[in-house]
Amino acid sequence: MENKVKPLRFGDATQRFEDDRFLTGNGQYVTDSEIDNVAYAKIVRSNHASGRIIGIDLAAAKKLTGVIDILTYEAAKKDNIGNIKSFMKRLKADGNPNFEPNYSLLAESSIHHIGEAIAMVIAEDESIAQQASEMINVEVEVTPAVTQIRQAIAHDAPQVWDEEPTNICFVESLGDSLSTNKAFETADYIIEDEFTISRVIASPMETRSAIGFFDKKTGKYQLRTGTQVPHLIRNELAVNVLGVRADDLRIISPDIGGGFGLKASVQRELGLVLWASKRLNRTVRWVADRSDSFLGDHHARDNIAQVSLALDSTGHFLGLRVNMYCAIGAFIDSFALHIMVNNVGGLSGPYNIGNYDVNINGVFTNTQPIAPYRGAGRPEATYCIERIIDIASRTVGISPIELRHRNMVGSDAMPFNTGLTFVYDSGDFKKVMDSALSLANTKTFHLRKEEAKKRGRLLGQGISYAVEIANGPQETPGHEVAKINFTSNGNAKITVGSHNHGQGHETAFRQLAGEFLGLDPERTTIEFGDTDLIHDAIGTFGSRSAATCGAAIQTASLEIIKKGKIIASEEFETTIDDINFSDGNFFVSGTDLSINIHNLAKKMENQEIEKKQLNLNAFAKSSPIDCTFPNACHVCEVEIDPETGFVEIKAYYLADDVGHVLNPLILEGQFHGGIAQGIGQALYEEIIFDGSTGQLLTGSFMDYCFPRADDFPPIQMTNCNIPSPNTIFGLKGAGEAGTVGSIVAVMNAISDALKEAGASLPAMPVTSERIWKTLRDTGNGGLSGEQK
Repeated sequence: MENKVKPLRFGDATQRFEDDRFLTGNGQYVTDSEIDNVAYAKIVRSNHASGRIIGIDLAAAKKLTGVIDILTYEAAKKDNIGNIKSFMKRLKADGNPNFEPNYSLLAESSIHHIGEAIAMVIAEDESIAQQASEMINVEVEVTPAVTQIRQAIAHDAPQVWDEEPTNICFVESLGDSLSTNKAFETADYIIEDEFTISRVIASPMETRSAIGFFDKKTGKYQLRTGTQVPHLIRNELAVNVLGVRADDLRIISPDIGGGFGLKASVQRELGLVLWASKRLNRTVRWVADRSDSFLGDHHARDNIAQVSLALDSTGHFLGLRVNMYCAIGAFIDSFALHIMVNNVGGLSGPYNIGNYDVNINGVFTNTQPIAPYRGAGRPEATYCIERIIDIASRTVGISPIELRHRNMVGSDAMPFNTGLTFVYDSGDFKKVMDSALSLANTKTFHLRKEEAKKRGRLLGQGISYAVEIANGPQETPGHEVAKINFTSNGNAKITVGSHNHGQGHETAFRQLAGEFLGLDPERTTIEFGDTDLIHDAIGTFGSRSAATCGAAIQTASLEIIKKGKIIASEEFETTIDDINFSDGNFFVSGTDLSINIHNLAKKMENQEIEKKQLNLNAFAKSSPIDCTFPNACHVCEVEIDPETGFVEIKAYYLADDVGHVLNPLILEGQFHGGIAQGIGQALYEEIIFDGSTGQLLTGSFMDYCFPRADDFPPIQMTNCNIPSPNTIFGLKGAGEAGTVGSIVAVMNAISDALKEAGASLPAMPVTSERIWKTLRDTGNGGLSGEQK
């Protein structure tokens, strides 16, 4: 064999290649772009949640030295700038398509939420733009606003839009109401409760930003922005907003400091900088500060679910009814109508329920649009089934552990049709749950509880089991693309359509390249985030990248090996059948004839071997056979100080099934981050509006609380690797499972702890103040389920 290299392999616990540049401050983000002749933009936002625009006084701002232009809706209309469109439609109760408001780049004649963009100031520097934006006077005739779901669906509620008098955007019904009704009629127990999932904001470390450029000579646009889906936003902005071909817009997305779903949506500022760049023949730069983010970013979660679970006398589930109201906001985000419906199959969990009657109502409110946020509908569905099971266990007198065990789908039932949109491809739920319970040492929990009681503390244990869809949609999984090229020095360049924003793609894809082609990781680079490099791709979300890009990398690798054997046979003057390939080397068995793939590519590129129209480059577009269902069992222990209401998470355990593990270190990091975000929503985070004025009361980190590192215990994990038959190496996906199960695990643990004091579970987030109040009110009687 020729010189040996040490390729990375599937399953290696390899530290991330990209970490060195991030930790040393060498990441290249949008705002690191060095571009000449830049103008700076600031957005003028509404101070009211609802109203009619009477006038916009720009006179004083325009006189300020350094102001280049101030754009309003009238200018956009004159320039034929279009509106942002949702990626999908739903139906109303009468069967007609849902009403979709005109999501214009700037407010037209009325205001529909606090922070809505009214004008954009462009100036020679950022401070001038800021000063000018503060000089603009917007006169508004204020009208009543509805910022909460219960307000919006109330009889005679103010209308967010005149075209939708009920404020109900769509109604989606799933399952079989007739069979579910029969199941409920025969039930020995019917457990009912109502759950409220709070509104939160993604708040990635890097705020949103955009730099727009228009080339007058070519007539083409360029947008630099941190986006998870460069190709999807290119298509939307080009066709619907700018009115040009997709090829006339290039999206460049460099390093991203966190996305979490927020940066998968098309938002106003992206179109604004592109429009302004053409109008002014200047590069236009916009960067959100943190206050701007709270007002301008799309929000997440925010729904109310009325849940009923029917059981027989032995504790077996007979049916599930769910009536869910999901806030949409004032406008419809790109993915909003997807996340509210397509992931509701998670209501099934790992259980054999059989009968479902599910109704989902999308509700307009005078608030920021609702967008995907880590889990994107899955945490809400998991919350409903896992909370109602815990509540049911108290009524039927069966422990939460046993009640779950008793109703779990067995591994021998796979593939399993849940009866609610999903068909599980694989899994051993009982094995995963038993692994988590063993790791958490649940059999001795009562001893820890007694010890805490002696110290005057309340100890609680919460369990949840989350099953989520990844690599979907079911039956028609999305594709991804990969291109593998070799440079003149023999180095490999892998270009993919997905985008890395914390998932470790630059490491994981090197591992796949090492597995398939034996590539030297030091001679391999990973490229992404440029629509001119890859024309047709989808992007990064929904725990899809490893499986979908992995399939494309595998297909391209097989093509390269096929080509390489032809080229190597010429180099060695032998037949193709004599050429073998292993560990990155083409060789003839039983001889010393061998050449490494990098060296073969170098010879090819330098034409030391006659090419005969061949090269070692390949392009592939591929997708999984079908979607996958990663799943995990979470166990959380919390301790409450009754005197202060303070909650301490004492321990957190998790057993997961993500298929075979590509990189254990990356997997662990993904779960840790996801669990942290779930804990944040359960205990700390909440977007709050004033109920009468619609003003945002949590407009900064002074008011919106985040968890800190010392709020988390060490997280103990174990893997149960049950491969999916639908993907390469049985990969299932791991990006969101930590969040999907952690919110309800924490809430169940707090509920269990408060049970000893006869207190009910406060509303989410369960702050110390709310716990203190519910414990003080216990003497006056607590609610049987959750406080509203």
